[in-house]
Amino acid sequence: MSQLVSSGAAPTVTRLPPVARPAAPPGLRKFLSLQDFETSARRHLPRPLFEYIAGGAEDSASLHDNRTAFSEFGFVTRVLRNVSGRSQAVDLFGRRYASPFGIAPMGISALSAYRGDLVQARAAAAEGVPMIMSGSSLIALEEVIAAAPDTWFQAYLPGETARIEALIDRVDAAGVKTLVLTVDTAVLANRENNIRAGFSTPLRPSFRLAWEGLTHPRWTIATFLRTLVTHGMPHFENSYATRGAPILSSRVARDFGAKDHLDWEHLALIRRKWKRTLVVKGIMNHEDARKVRDMGADGLIVSNHGGRQLDGTVSPLRVLPEIVQAVGGDFPVMMDSGIRRGTDVLKALALGAKFVFVGRPFNYAAAVAGEEGVRHAIRILADEIQRDLGLLGLMSISEVTGTQLRDVRRSLLNPFLTPEA
Repeated sequence: MSQLVSSGAAPTVTRLPPVARPAAPPGLRKFLSLQDFETSARRHLPRPLFEYIAGGAEDSASLHDNRTAFSEFGFVTRVLRNVSGRSQAVDLFGRRYASPFGIAPMGISALSAYRGDLVQARAAAAEGVPMIMSGSSLIALEEVIAAAPDTWFQAYLPGETARIEALIDRVDAAGVKTLVLTVDTAVLANRENNIRAGFSTPLRPSFRLAWEGLTHPRWTIATFLRTLVTHGMPHFENSYATRGAPILSSRVARDFGAKDHLDWEHLALIRRKWKRTLVVKGIMNHEDARKVRDMGADGLIVSNHGGRQLDGTVSPLRVLPEIVQAVGGDFPVMMDSGIRRGTDVLKALALGAKFVFVGRPFNYAAAVAGEEGVRHAIRILADEIQRDLGLLGLMSISEVTGTQLRDVRRSLLNPFLTPEA
């Protein structure tokens, strides 16, 4: 199976962005951080759609812990090192990426931005980072793969052999190189915020929904009506091998399948049938991580689904070190949930992640500024990482280790107490 590149084999090189980045278009210069895109998207998107993207489950305890966990670690910097030639490029699954992060899978992105999945995939390819297309997307995966062939595809599979095999056959025929199986959605989460905001899948026509469209004319015209006129009513295109429900309907129910039947035997089936890179997403327990490795997966993503599944699940950052230790340093462990800054990326890498994925900010960037917005957001995060490496006194991502971190809660009690003590 493919592994993190560590052998003498030369990796396939994905095109890297130029060293001297072009100046941001005038309309994007006000966006200085990923948070700025969220602020703008809150105004631009209808409330039901924004709350769907931004919200977590129940009381949002996990959503908040995803950010809190990063604040509990601080850096110890080194100085007087020549870091003029530093690089943040990384090798993963036989490919070289320009930065140690990619775009996480996000459902119905084509509703928040016109052709949202295509926009994100093209932007990621142009900037030399991977994008994972969601199985809950509204554009056929074949179209996205044709536009950006290195796009990963994420699947929500039921515990039904026929459906599993049919979708894998379709994904294989499309030319997908990396399949991501999400395993933390056995039961639908209790997302009360969606109900309060008037969001559902499919969306149900109502006066409230119509009013949201009237009060957000830029989104209505540039995204929703443009999609209807050009491509017709969007449907869930990739949940299974055949087309799913439309995004707007008063009668049709979305088929979520028998996901609570999915078990380790189905993972074994998927591994036998899928001959390319297989990543398992949604791992939070070190014993599960070991089993994923032992069953032949090529990598895993530590994730609590962005705080959108079981509320009260701890941040992935808190379990990352024990999972890395359990599977061994050569097995690619990746992470998502809560990353918003270059310093967050480096903290995750220091705790053992080989790569990270970021979701919501790139969705917001697509919504407010299309492909150029996503490219600008990628550059913001990459520029932060490049700057942070220099300030840490490091030349490359491979030099990022736990020795540069301190648990600030423990350090306040004893300034000489380090994580290794």
